[in-house]
Amino acid sequence: MINIMYLVLLAMLALNVSDTILDAFKNINDSLETSKNNVSTSVDQLFTAFQNTKLKDEPARAQPIWEKAQKAKAYAAELDGYIQKLKGRFVAEGNGIDEETGDLVERGNQDIAQGIMINQKEGDKLQKMINDTREKLIGLLNPEDRAGVTFTLVANDAEKNVNGKKKWSDINFGEGTPLTAANTILTKIQTDTKNAEAEVVKKLFGNMDKSLVNLDQFAAVAVAPSSYVIQGQPYVAEVFLTASDSKSSPDISVGGSRLNVKNGKATYTGGTNSVGVFKWVGTIRVKQTDGQIKEYRTPEQTYQVAKPSATVSPDKMNVIYAGIPNPFSVSAAGFPLESVRATISGGSISGSGGKYMVNVPGSQIGKELNINVSATAGGKTLNLGAQKFRVKALPTPKAFIKGKAGGNVDLEWLVASNQIETELEDFVFDIKYRVLRFSTTFINPRSDAVTVQNSGGSFSGQIKGALNSIKPGATVIFKDIVAEGPDGRQKVLNGITFIAR
Repeated sequence: MINIMYLVLLAMLALNVSDTILDAFKNINDSLETSKNNVSTSVDQLFTAFQNTKLKDEPARAQPIWEKAQKAKAYAAELDGYIQKLKGRFVAEGNGIDEETGDLVERGNQDIAQGIMINQKEGDKLQKMINDTREKLIGLLNPEDRAGVTFTLVANDAEKNVNGKKKWSDINFGEGTPLTAANTILTKIQTDTKNAEAEVVKKLFGNMDKSLVNLDQFAAVAVAPSSYVIQGQPYVAEVFLTASDSKSSPDISVGGSRLNVKNGKATYTGGTNSVGVFKWVGTIRVKQTDGQIKEYRTPEQTYQVAKPSATVSPDKMNVIYAGIPNPFSVSAAGFPLESVRATISGGSISGSGGKYMVNVPGSQIGKELNINVSATAGGKTLNLGAQKFRVKALPTPKAFIKGKAGGNVDLEWLVASNQIETELEDFVFDIKYRVLRFSTTFINPRSDAVTVQNSGGSFSGQIKGALNSIKPGATVIFKDIVAEGPDGRQKVLNGITFIAR
């Protein structure tokens, strides 16, 4: 209604400038001032309410909106301040305010406004500031909010002549414009500025009340740290309700690799080409209503990849050999190797990561010992059971000379030999026995038998001399062979007999 009255009065100015018309402009100016102050109070209340609630309760989300609103306030204040300076010049050149009318003393003067706004180009400057302020205010809004902007803060030239004028500054401040009318126009622009600020601030603050996502899918979920549970260990699972937005397309990634999203959800497939424990964290990035991106991270997830395996245990062959390192592999399904530990009674065990060496002294031969397995899970040590093993002595090796255990041999071959060797036939460990002593009996044809004692496995000079004196058909018997194994136990080996040819 005020704007309509203002246009009517402008038309009447072309005919006459009476005190009645000037009083009407004064009344319109006062109404505009009141309207501007009311809007200003409303905007201040919006800022105060937002600061005391949203900015305090949700600072991360509210801060960007608050900063945009502060910019809107600053843009409007800059334009309002410039207009207020122009009004100050009107007062100064219009000889101040008339105490009786409350209006400018020279309110009917038609040269002052034209001189300042047209001749001094302040009108063109004001027009540019109005349009720039409008664009800056609109630029603070999201694209979807800009289409609904309705504020009248705009200063465009007319498409058709208005009383012979097309330029915005000429129409509003040109020839024949009384000073009070020009002052009222400035007040109207200030009111438009404050209304524009209010509309932008309301739209900005209103975004805080919009839902970030439209939760339209619900599902009951149960999540357990592990589906593999050892007897005596509690099975624990979280049961809760989840919600998702089937129409949204959040950015979901694992390890920097984006996942395909369908109906607001993504599926991660972890690699299983190698054995071990693998960990991963999912990252979800969601666009907020203010254009900001908010990031959510899942708790760290763990999965273990193990080789397919089957265990076959021969009940009669659970054996540990005394005196040597016995290699063992120990694992427990559902537990990483580094959390598994093995111990033994009556011996010692060393190693880690599933690979161990078991050592048992000769004093345990004939006894049964237990290898106990435990694992750590959730800060607790769990006993996974024990396996019983029989302790056996190492088998007795066979004696050889140059790879032969007796028989008819060439005389030269026998004379060239120089030691007794030992070997465990068809035994799983590569074990060496050390020959401690033996005796050798030499029987030449038509001669008495001669027996020579020898210390160690290598032939002494006496043995070699006797070998050099044998004749074809002679019999050489190596007997009473005593050897010591790595377990420190001595064994008497079967003798070996050679006949020289």
